[in-house]
Amino acid sequence: MAFETTIRARFGDEDHAGIVYYPRFLDYFHRVFEDFFEAEGRSYRQVLDEDGVGWPAVHLDVDFRSPLRFGDGLQVTLSVARIGDKSAVFRYRGAVGARSVVAAEITVACIDMKSFRGVPLPAFYRAMFERHLDPSG
Repeated sequence: MAFETTIRARFGDEDHAGIVYYPRFLDYFHRVFEDFFEAEGRSYRQVLDEDGVGWPAVHLDVDFRSPLRFGDGLQVTLSVARIGDKSAVFRYRGAVGARSVVAAEITVACIDMKSFRGVPLPAFYRAMFERHLDPSG
């Protein structure tokens, strides 16, 4: 089952062309990522500080399909495309109504926050990610 939320495009997100500046989408994706953990019962601060697990992005693949403008509500769906031993691939789909705006896949590594070295996904997080695994891969 996918996680869904809406991000509102703010005035300061636009560039001179009057559309959301493309790097802002990475910020949006990370907000959704944090909200995903929160919805699963762990604030992102708890994940980092108490569990000692970090999830840095190590690869991005983003397709921009149509402009997003100030005031638009970007409906974002997050699912898990793949789960590895020490990483996972998150899939993001953003739309305004029926209009597709952006699609992305972001690979995150699982790291120990003290050593900044890769570690196997803890069982709790593996199970959490599996609940949101996209059956289409």
